Amino acid sequence: MKEQKTAIVWFRQDLRLHDNEAIHDALKHGDDVLYMYVFDRRWFEEETKYGFRKTGVHRAKFIIESVHDLRQSLRAMGADLVVRVGLPEEEIYDVADQIKSSWVFCNRERTQEETEVQDDLEESLWRIGQELRYSRGKMLYYTSDLPFPVTHTPDVFTHFRKEVERYIQVRPPLPTPSDTIGARLDDLQVGTIPTLADLGYEEPEEEPRAALHFVGGESAVLERLSHYLWDTDAAKTYKETRNGLIGADYSTKFSAWLAQGCISPKRIYHELKKYEGERGSNKSTYWIFFELLWRDFFRLMAKKYGNTIFFKGGPKEDIDRSWRDDYKLLQKWIDGKTGVPFIDANMEEIRRTGFMSNRGRQNVASFLVKDLKVNWQMGAEYFESVLVDYDVASNWGNWNYVAGVGSDPRENRYFNILKQAYNYDPKGDYVKLWLPQLKALPPDLVHRPHVMGKDQQDKYGVHLGGNYPHPIMNAKKWKR
Repeated sequence: MKEQKTAIVWFRQDLRLHDNEAIHDALKHGDDVLYMYVFDRRWFEEETKYGFRKTGVHRAKFIIESVHDLRQSLRAMGADLVVRVGLPEEEIYDVADQIKSSWVFCNRERTQEETEVQDDLEESLWRIGQELRYSRGKMLYYTSDLPFPVTHTPDVFTHFRKEVERYIQVRPPLPTPSDTIGARLDDLQVGTIPTLADLGYEEPEEEPRAALHFVGGESAVLERLSHYLWDTDAAKTYKETRNGLIGADYSTKFSAWLAQGCISPKRIYHELKKYEGERGSNKSTYWIFFELLWRDFFRLMAKKYGNTIFFKGGPKEDIDRSWRDDYKLLQKWIDGKTGVPFIDANMEEIRRTGFMSNRGRQNVASFLVKDLKVNWQMGAEYFESVLVDYDVASNWGNWNYVAGVGSDPRENRYFNILKQAYNYDPKGDYVKLWLPQLKALPPDLVHRPHVMGKDQQDKYGVHLGGNYPHPIMNAKKWKR
């Protein structure tokens, strides 16, 4: 009689059923398949080097919602999701040893903290005669399809884009399995999905000003994809609106779901191509593809340069000696107390919602690094903690880019914050949304309250050093 073999699918940042290679591989090899997710307590309990909680409350909430959605989807297909809280390399090993499985299938990660976990698990499984098998799915392109090895990836995005666009087709996404084989659990407990309180968080307040109320899970993002493309035709104007600051549809907002793998970049791409086929293509639809290419580029840079993306000098090994670990300035930046309205409004939004527009991120990062001369690593770690859409390669790659320590050829990238504010928030609507104490200011003053004398301050009810701070640097250097 043939021995029944069991495979385990270990979900990591691939919390979906569609286009999930690990599931397909497990179904191909195993007679039974057990599905498992582990809340790695290190991500919820530990702090970064500069004292930030590794996972902020908004992302923790999003992850919990995503796991709930995944469990519901598996149950609808006759399977279940085993959930544990602990160390994945221990929890998965214990289950594998208990059920005497043959393989564990998972998505391969490439940065140090994640690779250490998978390496430890692989070593433990090997000792009991089991195998850890890796799958793909984080990127638009498979590295095996690229026209160059990872170590020869062009350091300039434009060069990278031209190479892959010219030669490579995006593979179609793998389908959602029509029926899912569920392993017999016998005495194995499926486990309870933890609440925010279980993980040591307080429930965040509902923020009515949020650009979008992100809800984790594959179901939510497939609805978002349909909404952005088919229901609203927002894709047709993406290039023109992508630098917006207020509202749900100025940009795709797919990033949080991409970061947790609730949706595959290939799924977005092929839905976009279908949309173009039926409703027409233009620069805006291309630009959505362009943004997916940036994600691939940053991930390949992380693979190519390894831990140097986290170092102060970055891949260039070029440290600006003026950067300092100034906790006082950093805290004013975090609290939105810099006295520069466009910066403070963006920092208030990210603190309360875990999200900020791409335009805002570039400005606040430039301000911290170039104007305040604070070590860029401190800002990158704060973003790592607070962002609902934190992706290790994209976050650190973007901060490398702004700080000028990455592979970008442009030197001394600098944002004139006042000019940026009037370009993208000409009437001050965004600033007034997040800084209501400035709502009485006319457009000419809303981004530069520091020029007001006492009479104007009294007239508009904005008192520098009172209900709004003086600038913490020389704001008069900026010209509109």
